[in-house]
Amino acid sequence: MNLESELRTLRTKQQVNVLVHWVGKDKTRFKQLMTCFLREDEELVRRSAWILGHCVEAHPRLMQPWLKPLLKKMQKPGVHCAVKRNGVRILQFVDIPSGLQGTVANLCFDYLTSMDEPIAVRTFSMTVLSNIAEHAPELKKELELTVRQLLPYSTAAFRARAKKVLKKKEYDKELMRTDELWMRGQKTDYF
Repeated sequence: MNLESELRTLRTKQQVNVLVHWVGKDKTRFKQLMTCFLREDEELVRRSAWILGHCVEAHPRLMQPWLKPLLKKMQKPGVHCAVKRNGVRILQFVDIPSGLQGTVANLCFDYLTSMDEPIAVRTFSMTVLSNIAEHAPELKKELELTVRQLLPYSTAAFRARAKKVLKKKEYDKELMRTDELWMRGQKTDYF
């Protein structure tokens, strides 16, 4: 199969599923996909990012040797939001090595707090930060404070993800109750 040609004609979810199945657990095919993703051709990069997200969701270990190139691509100035969205989506599924957790946390906090980022990038970033906080407890409080500051200006999708992240962290029940009241539009002392 000519992967680049297939990516250029990619239009439907069915085509995505065919390519995800074709890549499977095969490291050589995954390398071909990553090579397309790391190119400068924006159309090819966007389409390969779509496939990558689904491949890594099914087989997270395939991504381990590619984390640094992924992060480098995501940090490029002017990178398309599809790269950010699928990049952060990928980071939700992989175990991030301790040596990269600081870089990933900084990147995700930047995405999370940027009102210019699409909601998917922001919510995926929240999940990645929550996953890192399980191994780096010092991030728990910072994540909680950041999420709580953003809640009054957030969308329903953001609030839904925030609720899951805050519950996952087993925060104080009264604070969760405050969030629930706020989400219903009732006045609280916190907001």
